[in-house]
Amino acid sequence: MKIVPLYFVSILKALFKHKPQDSSPLLIMSLFHRTTDIKASSALQLPAVHVKVLEIKRKLRWLFSSSSMEPRKLLQASLALLILATCSCGGHVTSAINRCCSVHAGPTLKMDQALLTFHNQLAEEVQVLYTSDYCYKCVYQHLVTVKPDNNNASAVISIKFTLTMQVDSQTRNATLCRWSETYGEGGHYSVWIQMSETASDPSCTRTVDKRPSNAYLPVLVVALLLAMITLFFVVAPHIYRRYSTSKFIRAICCQGPQNSVDDDGTHEAKHSTDKPARLHSLDAFRGFALTVMVFVNYGGGGYWFFQHAPWNGLTVADLVMPWFVFIIGTSVVLAFRSMQRRGINRLQLLRKISWRTVVLLLLGFCFLNYSPRDGPLSWSWLRIPGVLQRLGFTYFVLSLLQTFWDQKEIPLKEYHWWNPIQDLVLYWPQWLIITLLEILWLCITFLMPVPNCPTGYLGAGGIGDNGLYPNCTGGAAGYIDRWIFGDNMYRYPTCKEMYHTTQPFDPEGVLGTINSIVMGFLGMQAGKIIIFCKGMNFHILCRFLAWAVLLGISAAILSKCTQDGGFIPVNKNLWSLSYVMCMGCFSFLLLGGMYFVIDIKGWWGGQPFIYPGMNSILVYTGHFLLGFYFPFSWEMRFQESHWEWLFQSLWGTALWVLIAYFLYRKKFFLKI
Repeated sequence: MKIVPLYFVSILKALFKHKPQDSSPLLIMSLFHRTTDIKASSALQLPAVHVKVLEIKRKLRWLFSSSSMEPRKLLQASLALLILATCSCGGHVTSAINRCCSVHAGPTLKMDQALLTFHNQLAEEVQVLYTSDYCYKCVYQHLVTVKPDNNNASAVISIKFTLTMQVDSQTRNATLCRWSETYGEGGHYSVWIQMSETASDPSCTRTVDKRPSNAYLPVLVVALLLAMITLFFVVAPHIYRRYSTSKFIRAICCQGPQNSVDDDGTHEAKHSTDKPARLHSLDAFRGFALTVMVFVNYGGGGYWFFQHAPWNGLTVADLVMPWFVFIIGTSVVLAFRSMQRRGINRLQLLRKISWRTVVLLLLGFCFLNYSPRDGPLSWSWLRIPGVLQRLGFTYFVLSLLQTFWDQKEIPLKEYHWWNPIQDLVLYWPQWLIITLLEILWLCITFLMPVPNCPTGYLGAGGIGDNGLYPNCTGGAAGYIDRWIFGDNMYRYPTCKEMYHTTQPFDPEGVLGTINSIVMGFLGMQAGKIIIFCKGMNFHILCRFLAWAVLLGISAAILSKCTQDGGFIPVNKNLWSLSYVMCMGCFSFLLLGGMYFVIDIKGWWGGQPFIYPGMNSILVYTGHFLLGFYFPFSWEMRFQESHWEWLFQSLWGTALWVLIAYFLYRKKFFLKI
């Protein structure tokens, strides 16, 4: 039995919206012309259908030329002819119409997607291949096959990175054309593969069928709103203080000498110049790193630069964990110096260090690596390494260095030639241990043989490096982790989607922990500078700047200022040496800037980052355990753009900052 297409159902609805006397023949004819307005190419492929369409058109013209028929009977006859056209043409007209409509409408696109349609006007079949320019030496992947003789094929592509397209001919065994282009979100593009008018070789002409939307508009609007809010909170206190000062001056002028407040003002001035015992810049630094970490863990609005880099390179998400490790090292030096002044002996320090390390390891292993959302607990997929595990072990090693090789008395009054660098010379045992650890990392990474992989390999494997080493993801680092942990490690590394890797790889693996300790040791240097140069703020800032320049130059040399072509590329997955030096440079600059603005000048109190910075363990574990439940997140309905995801990420982050603020007001701080 024939079924009336849905397209004609819409025609019937349109007809019944009009009264019979309101020029129904003209309406029916216009709608029928729409149904039969098929491209010439489709008509040529369906000659029988085309003949029947013309025949029914002639019957309709004859029907409407008769003026003696009543409007109601005329409408009924017209509908009968429309149904007859559908039944006689069968599914061919329907398929042609659907094909025609699909070319213009296309599939529903989500965020970071575009539609690419290839029109093949050649007499031979072609293959379309693609690769991402962010993927280092990656093998071209098949996209679509386009049949000859005016056929077309469409594909949904990702617009995160620039894509290189290649059209190959199997008949000629040659590449017809190749181009690189960055596509826009929601855009519809066409590529016409045809013979060139001036040459005998085929050419690929690219056109835009539907203009893309601005994918970065949401983040620009949010940045503008945050800038306006920041400006308001900066300007409003100054306006309030100026208004209060004017009232205070008027009150003084109206009072006599007996009511002078000079003594109170002097006392208040002296009290305000007292330096706080706690460095608020450290809490603000820690809180800033933690806030950004929560934001990127919630997806960062779906933007690629708020997510971890696929392999080599650097994004915003790659900055936050090294910052956190850096501030751990700084806090260890300052906290241990304070505890030693209070008379806490070495045994008590070791007990405190061990307890805190065990708690961090258990929190990471039992709570953050597993949640009730994952279903029944199974050892076959449980992950052993993790973020808190690495932070806990790094803290343990740094604390041991500070416990056994700390300089209890600082001989500031003694003169030596090495006084300008005494923060380095007095701690030479610590430097010796860190140097040996880094030599160990270099030897294992570049000298350890890995089965079926080149020695010293630092690539992602998969389809990278021309597909020569598909199972060598991470080189020696990945091999060691797979040998120790087996399948109990991270199964979805950042390189899996782009490089099509099959091997598991854990960014918090064993070998990378060595350079995590080095990163924390750089933070310890910042703490030593603050202690040795206490009261000499200019010297502290100069030391921070010198370290930043030294580390920045070293990172530039190792990476050759390129993403993939350096001696040691900047890579967060491997925690490469160049990555540690680059992050150390950024950390010294950021801490120095906050120290100057918050602790020296007092222009900013560190709000709102100081609140999560003083409750970092609670905020970090809480956002992992509860972050995927309402009200922190919800099932998104509008996935065509970044608006909802960006709002959700900001909303969840703001809630945790607000929770930290209320806990700060209640003087509740979770400590281990």
